[in-house]
Amino acid sequence: MAARFTASRDQLRPDPRFNSVLAAKFVNCLMYDGKKSVAQRVFYDALDLIGQKVKDVEPIEVFHEAIENVRPMIEVRSKRVGGATYQVPTQVNPKRQQTLAIRWLLEAVRSKKGRPMHIRLADELSAAYRREGAAMTKRDNTHRMADANKAFAHFAW
Repeated sequence: MAARFTASRDQLRPDPRFNSVLAAKFVNCLMYDGKKSVAQRVFYDALDLIGQKVKDVEPIEVFHEAIENVRPMIEVRSKRVGGATYQVPTQVNPKRQQTLAIRWLLEAVRSKKGRPMHIRLADELSAAYRREGAAMTKRDNTHRMADANKAFAHFAW
C-alpha cells in the first residue's frame, strides 16, 4: 500500500531564519511551481525592507501583526432556505482565518504590477500592519457584508 499524505500542518517545519511556522506557511503559499528558494528570497527580502523602514519593531513581528490584522472574525455563507438563498453571517474558525488572511495578502500583492515582488510584498505587509491596504479593505468589506446581513443570523444552525 502506498504511503499516505498527512495534513501539511503536521509536516510543516518552521522557517530557517525566524523559526516561525506561520512564516513557513506563508512562504509555501507564496511559492509558484515548487520554487521554494525563490519564494523564501522574496519573503526575506521583503522583511529586510520592512526592517529598514520600521526601526523600533522586529520585521517578523510586523509580519505576524499584519496577518493578525487581516484575519476576519466573521464572514457570510450562502444558505438555501425554502426557495431563497440567504447570506448568513457565521464565525470563522482560527485555521480558516489564517488561511484567508494569507490568501488576501497574496492576492493584493499579486494584483499590483510594475514593481519587484519583494517590494510589493513589503508595502502590503507594512500597510496591513498599519491597518491599511487592499487586504484590510477586503477584510473590512467581509465584516461589513456580515453586519449588513445580521438579520439572517437566525438561519445559522
